[in-house]
Amino acid sequence: MRAWIGGNRYDRFELAGAFGDLGTLVPFLVGYITISRLDPVGVLVAFGLFMILTGLYFKSPLPVQPMKAIATAAISRPDLFTPGAIWASGLFTGVFWLVMGLTGAVNWIAKVTSRPVVAGIVLGLGLSFVVQGARMMQGQPLLALAAVVLTFALLSNERFPAMPALLGFGLVVALAQRPGLVAELTRMSLRVRLPEFPLARLTGTDLVTGIVWLGLPQAALTLGNAIIATVQEHSALFPNRPISVRAVTLNHATMNLFGSAIGGVPMCHGAGGMAGHVRFGARTGGAVVMLGAILLLIGLALGNSVGTLFNLFPPAILGTVLLFGGLELAASAHHRAESRGDRYVMVLTAGLALWNMGVAYLAGMLLWVAVDRGWLRL
Repeated sequence: MRAWIGGNRYDRFELAGAFGDLGTLVPFLVGYITISRLDPVGVLVAFGLFMILTGLYFKSPLPVQPMKAIATAAISRPDLFTPGAIWASGLFTGVFWLVMGLTGAVNWIAKVTSRPVVAGIVLGLGLSFVVQGARMMQGQPLLALAAVVLTFALLSNERFPAMPALLGFGLVVALAQRPGLVAELTRMSLRVRLPEFPLARLTGTDLVTGIVWLGLPQAALTLGNAIIATVQEHSALFPNRPISVRAVTLNHATMNLFGSAIGGVPMCHGAGGMAGHVRFGARTGGAVVMLGAILLLIGLALGNSVGTLFNLFPPAILGTVLLFGGLELAASAHHRAESRGDRYVMVLTAGLALWNMGVAYLAGMLLWVAVDRGWLRL
């Protein structure tokens, strides 16, 4: 990795790094808009606005991502989870993290969370990204192989960032595979449209479903990955720009309270997304600001053409982006587990994190407490 951590670098590498989280962002956006039938204007404007604000406030490539547990459940069961339930889960999430941040409860949880557990979460999350990226490549193995080789060849290039080459390669392939895509692009037209305010349409069923089936299961995942692991990973990458658990928690609250109010989806930060931005060159908040400005512009002026733009990203290219973000994150899980017990905790947490991040956090903490207090010998 290039040692540019710290300092302001609003150059071609910042712009390249801005797209380092597309592997997780685009598939969930596609699902929310095409399957859950959410208005793309509200979704994209919320993401764009809070990416810009996050980048300006934290001055680091802190990503803004869809909350994965909520997104996966909502997209996989559109018959059960209506747009209203998705907005309700965002409101609940906002209120929950507002209380956790203002009361200081999240600081106490972060303080008692052991380092082997955090390292295990980071390692498990990185490996899960590698696995997900590989799955996205399965349908286009030759394209995936070429994309991986190209990315490896340019990762350490001091003059030409890997991401523009990767996206350009993907664009050429997309146009070659779908000749009609060029005609679709030429038919796109600018039409300025502002987000709506849909919360008045929420029903009691939406609130119950959104809170019980979407919001509550997401809480442990947000705590482990989006807050604790993100802050610790940020501290390792950018020691001269410290951020606090409380600030990140309150930012989650703000994003979801205001984002849901304009028709957005539940949003969070994440150590994996930050690793993706950094892997492809980002070192400052400028990368997130650039991506946010692009999404904001698309949402306001090209909201009706989002489906066409999504077709520019072949799944194998997005899988490659996700793969390298996962490699970067997993390689950063460098906790020095001096004791056998710490190694057990880290590996158990990482393994379970491939299945469920919340279960991984709780199981890792229980094992660590048992070993630390001498109740269990390994």
